[in-house]
Amino acid sequence: MPEPLIQLHDVTKIYSKGGQELVILNRLSLEIEAGDFVALMGPSGSGKTTLLNLLGGLDMPTAGDVIVCGDNLPTLSKSRLANWRANHVAYIFQSFNLLPVLTALENVELPMTLAPLTAAERRKNALTALRIVGLEDRVHHRPDELSGGQEQRVAIARALASDPVLLLADEPTGELDSVSANEIMNLLGTLNREFGKTIVLVTHDPKVAARAKRQLHLDKGLLALDQRQ
Repeated sequence: MPEPLIQLHDVTKIYSKGGQELVILNRLSLEIEAGDFVALMGPSGSGKTTLLNLLGGLDMPTAGDVIVCGDNLPTLSKSRLANWRANHVAYIFQSFNLLPVLTALENVELPMTLAPLTAAERRKNALTALRIVGLEDRVHHRPDELSGGQEQRVAIARALASDPVLLLADEPTGELDSVSANEIMNLLGTLNREFGKTIVLVTHDPKVAARAKRQLHLDKGLLALDQRQ
């Protein structure tokens, strides 16, 4: 049996605020298999976004192991961690974070300027990603010429262009109407089923969570419910 893509062992995260310690995650242990589609739910302050940031190497635990794609992230140097993120993970945020002066194609290409790719390779990868999200006819449109759902599709294409193993989505439908939100969830489902992307998604919306294969409910830094659809 292959190792799970994600393994958390006794992960604790504590923040200090005003001289007090806030326990955000409390000895959390969890495994997620490659190819899974997981929704993280729970009240505000339950640790959802903190957990997502730990999985992406944007934050480090106070204690415990965060093993993702075979690497224990707290043991990596800053340079190795940066390389690890570039090679394995991509984020999708609630805010689309597109540059308004750039076209959809240019927004997708931009992060790849840091990768060892030629301009032709960047262009090919960006066009492929935009085709996957159904925007091949909008490549030269700027964000103000796109709907909110289309902007989020560009953001997803930008994440896909580096061919990440793991997609981390923080409230990706939070700024969308119900029709656009449904379209984005259909797209994420396709990326999971047909392209084998492992997806971990934070949401407050039960309808969004119901589209995932597995629901994890956090409460006060603890795993309160682990439910597979």
